[in-house]
Amino acid sequence: MTDLLEVSALKKSFGPIEVLKDVSFTVPSGTVTVIIGPSGSGKTTVLRTLNALDRADAGLIRIGDVSVDFAEPVDAARLRHFRAQSGMVFQSHNLFPHKTVLQNIIEGPVIVQKRAKDDATRDAHAILDQIGLDAKSDQYPFQLSGGQQQRVGIARALALRPKLMLFDEPTSALDPELVGEVLGVIKGLAAEGWTMVIVTHEIRFAQQVADQVLFLENEVVVERGTPEQVLANPTEPRTRQFLQRILA
Repeated sequence: MTDLLEVSALKKSFGPIEVLKDVSFTVPSGTVTVIIGPSGSGKTTVLRTLNALDRADAGLIRIGDVSVDFAEPVDAARLRHFRAQSGMVFQSHNLFPHKTVLQNIIEGPVIVQKRAKDDATRDAHAILDQIGLDAKSDQYPFQLSGGQQQRVGIARALALRPKLMLFDEPTSALDPELVGEVLGVIKGLAAEGWTMVIVTHEIRFAQQVADQVLFLENEVVVERGTPEQVLANPTEPRTRQFLQRILA
């Protein structure tokens, strides 16, 4: 199986604070990698560097046939091309409140990718139908539940036709009863063969959807393996301690 994503010796600091130390991993095409770990371990920073929202200080990231060595100067055009390889779904949906659901979804394809509006609109309706929200296409974000808004956030990322989908705690801002509908959409994408990297505290969800689990702490990957290895039978004491606390 070919690796869609390759991360090698990734480093990132904010001022004097080192947040990533020599992080390396690969993600095969069509698989799901889940990143877990305590707050402050660098999980979100990993995702943000994969999308170049936070520019790494050093390290190589390759998505498909597009790679960037962050130890070298990178011009703005190459960075935009690199960023276009992945779609990011944030903790908060970050929808434009003055635009309808449909307008939110076609904004990126039309404005950024310069696609024809009719083409982008057809794609948007197909995606909305897939996630069960096509009937809401003319509504505004304030008319939707939190779970529906987050599903629109996922649709907006999918509309950009990325190679890689990135999810940063996609259910953390939701009421408990709304979590299931968002996780259901992500499970559906996994079943379709989307390549995804997901940061989450939903350990049971990770057991169901992940092909690979990374446990991060102190800015490094402490343990990696299948869900059965890392979540059911971790070898590192710190991983076991973290899981006991979370599951309790």
